[in-house]
Amino acid sequence: MPTSNATREISDTVAEIIADVRANGDDAVARWSQKLDGWAPDSLRLDPDAVAAVLASLPETVLDDLRYAQRQVRTFAQAQRDSLTDFEVETLPGVFLGQRNIPVSAVGAYVPGGRYPLTASAHMTVLTAKVAGVERVAATTPPHQAAPPPISVAAMHLAGADEIYVLGGVQAVAALAFGTESVPAVDMVVGPGNAYVAEAKRQLFGEIGIDLLAGPTEVLIVADHTADPFVVATDLLSQAEHGPDSPAVLITTAEEVARGTEAWIERLLVNLPTREVAERAWHDHGEVHVVATLDEAFALADEYASEHVHVLTAEPRIGLARMRNYGALFLGEKTCVAFGDKVIGTNHVLPTRKAARYTGGLWVGKFLKTVTYQEVRDPASSAELGERCGRASRLENFEGHARSGDVRAARYGSAPLPWTDHSV
Repeated sequence: MPTSNATREISDTVAEIIADVRANGDDAVARWSQKLDGWAPDSLRLDPDAVAAVLASLPETVLDDLRYAQRQVRTFAQAQRDSLTDFEVETLPGVFLGQRNIPVSAVGAYVPGGRYPLTASAHMTVLTAKVAGVERVAATTPPHQAAPPPISVAAMHLAGADEIYVLGGVQAVAALAFGTESVPAVDMVVGPGNAYVAEAKRQLFGEIGIDLLAGPTEVLIVADHTADPFVVATDLLSQAEHGPDSPAVLITTAEEVARGTEAWIERLLVNLPTREVAERAWHDHGEVHVVATLDEAFALADEYASEHVHVLTAEPRIGLARMRNYGALFLGEKTCVAFGDKVIGTNHVLPTRKAARYTGGLWVGKFLKTVTYQEVRDPASSAELGERCGRASRLENFEGHARSGDVRAARYGSAPLPWTDHSV
């Protein structure tokens, strides 16, 4: 976690940029983009010709892999959408209550750049929003080496983005939130980012909707004596390379697995291209716990409420029954967290910092407003509800509420209306 001074500095910087963009629109966006990214083109939005040129510059194998991953995400997201149904029920004679799932009108999807161009975030945000039925998705990503990052642009386009902007950081989030002369406002902003992007979403939440506040990537592995330490070590490092503050935790019932994993991690770090990041994450935030039973292992894992939990045991599906606090669960050696990050189809925008105790990750339902409606057609039911509403409201000293119920009781029943001489 950042120190309190660092946290305050981030918060103050974010507040300054947000206030500037709110007051000065495109001028502020251009200034901050130039200052922070060395990027201030005439237009931040890529036109269709520019997008087409990006796609033409990429090998077909790259485009095929992007399409493959997006097919998996689309299939799972569509299954989620199909599970959410509108309904209407008659609860009393002539009393109809209903539910509708209405897509958010406009969404901003932030696709991170920086150390790694996270193209998979385009699948998870843009595509999922479009499957939900969002009419307008504006996708944005930071420039890379003072140019649009080709694979991120391709991923956003193939995912169905209606607008693509090459703009990063707080200035991107603020521009989407308020709208500027060249960037129309959205209703919510989703997608992972660095500490500044996360803080911008935090400060703007309420004025716009957000998905969640993402912290450093987390991985936790529950393993028994059947787990291969080489696999455990490889999978822990696969997530440790996300950032120097990424926690990587092993909970195992087998001491030999614990020791073997620690040994393999040190061996694997030697030739890992991302060693500088992964080694720091492991040495500063890595943990190994040896417990007596799997019950203890699952209980301890629930206390961590980790973003990613991988179960490497003889019967991995036991984890489904034993665990309740996780962002995403990975069962058995044939899957891995990296699959979830890149290609398997479940969403990788997930809760961190123990938020899995009370929320899941990004999904189709996040882009839907589940709303209700009511209609009373039967006069007798309206009269009964009116009488009961009047009594319930007066218990709480809400006379205005009570009188609204009284009117129905009098108009559609035989109850008197003593507080007015108006004929009902």
